[in-house]
Amino acid sequence: MFFFKLSAFYFFYFAAVGVYIIFLPKVLHDIGYSPAHIGIIFALAPLMRFATPFLFLKHVKLDQSMFKKALFLSVLSSTLFYFTIDNFYAFMFNNAILGVCLSLILPYIEVIALKELGKERYGKSRLFGSIGFMLISLVLAQFLTNPYIALHYYLATNILTVIFSLLLLTYDVQHESTNTVHEPFSFLKYWPFWLSIFLMQMSFGGFYNFFTIYETEHGISLEMTSYLWTLGVLCEIVMLYFQAPILKNNLLVIIKFSVAMTALRWFLLYAFPESLTITFITQSMHAFSFGLYHSAVIIYLYSLYSNKKLAQQFMYGVAYGLGGFLGAVIAGWLYGENLFLYSSLFALLSFLALFIKKA
Repeated sequence: MFFFKLSAFYFFYFAAVGVYIIFLPKVLHDIGYSPAHIGIIFALAPLMRFATPFLFLKHVKLDQSMFKKALFLSVLSSTLFYFTIDNFYAFMFNNAILGVCLSLILPYIEVIALKELGKERYGKSRLFGSIGFMLISLVLAQFLTNPYIALHYYLATNILTVIFSLLLLTYDVQHESTNTVHEPFSFLKYWPFWLSIFLMQMSFGGFYNFFTIYETEHGISLEMTSYLWTLGVLCEIVMLYFQAPILKNNLLVIIKFSVAMTALRWFLLYAFPESLTITFITQSMHAFSFGLYHSAVIIYLYSLYSNKKLAQQFMYGVAYGLGGFLGAVIAGWLYGENLFLYSSLFALLSFLALFIKKA
């Protein structure tokens, strides 16, 4: 029963993410937002994801009470979308609050998932998030006839996420009562690893924000590019399902291998931009760049820190928050024929950081 509840949480959480990042920019564009305003709105979530964990170092504790507040505040923020979307400043503030909530929800659930499932079954549950993301991209594209339909879908998926989050809290009682933090949280103790995951997500800036533009400018049709995106998600799902035996090996070696594969992936996109065959191969490598890498990092951090929830918060904050934000900005500055060469260099630096010996 736990597996079903957790899988449902991942499904609806990432379906909501799909609505937010795939369709909401188009909604804002259609109702008159400028590109600059849209960019500001979507920079808020990663920035909040990065900033929020610092509050929990000394001042706030991420316990069940705080988690429940984040859940209900996320529903309130989603509801207020209807009333704030026509005002840039009100909508910006609303998105900032939502960003804070989301920076708490997923890290909290990830700790429960690893505690209950272990690394052997984690991927088989997490893959439902990828399925939810993929399905919402296919379904909502057929029904998005006016802007408010996207808001309906976002609110519905958010409410379902909250429902399954609350159901999962029954499995957190023992963890809440017995887990004791034995040492202060420290970045410096494992700073090469934190630097590596930051640089790794920076390398994805060009892919997440410009892959479609890059491919279509090199003669690959928009329809074929959509198939390339779909292949990446499917390979990610396959890896998440079959990765358990791999994760029984040395996690740091697995992370190094995944980062090296990512550096190669971006270089191939740079070197063969017009080759459809090579591009399909690079998309299949998403199984390693995200599917295997993400699971290995989550589990590795779980083993490093006694304050496991804060470690997961900072993972999402440093990597997907600050790394994602700067990666997107820098990709915009560097966009051109050499975009994925720069992406490959960022990934290579991430790889080299893993070999730095801690003092």
